Amino acid sequence: MEERKLTCIGCPLGCLITVTIENNEITGITGNTCKRGEIYAGKEVTNPTRIVTSSVEVTGGTKPIVSVKTASDIPKGKIFEVMKSLKGITVAAPVRIKDVILADAAGTGVSIIATKNVEKIEIGD
Repeated sequence: MEERKLTCIGCPLGCLITVTIENNEITGITGNTCKRGEIYAGKEVTNPTRIVTSSVEVTGGTKPIVSVKTASDIPKGKIFEVMKSLKGITVAAPVRIKDVILADAAGTGVSIIATKNVEKIEIGD
């Protein structure tokens, strides 16, 4: 029998959760005070995922970069591939929150989306 102790990130409480594993199967999850903790712990032990955040260059914008993130969580093992897929990407202003910057990042099926607005520089007469 193996026990893994985790600090839950499912809600602000930060519960200390213990996951019991026997024969590669979860046999118990304790310490969580809400259902989100149980879901988080089970997923973290069997198939950990993460949201990836970064930034990409913007041309013709009021800011030189825009912050981006994965639209949903991706397998933890794909983080470096996703980051590599963002290298060298440049987008043209204007950029709006939730604009898709890169579809299907690193074959995950998850898009990279903008998390800020960047306005286009308007050149006066």
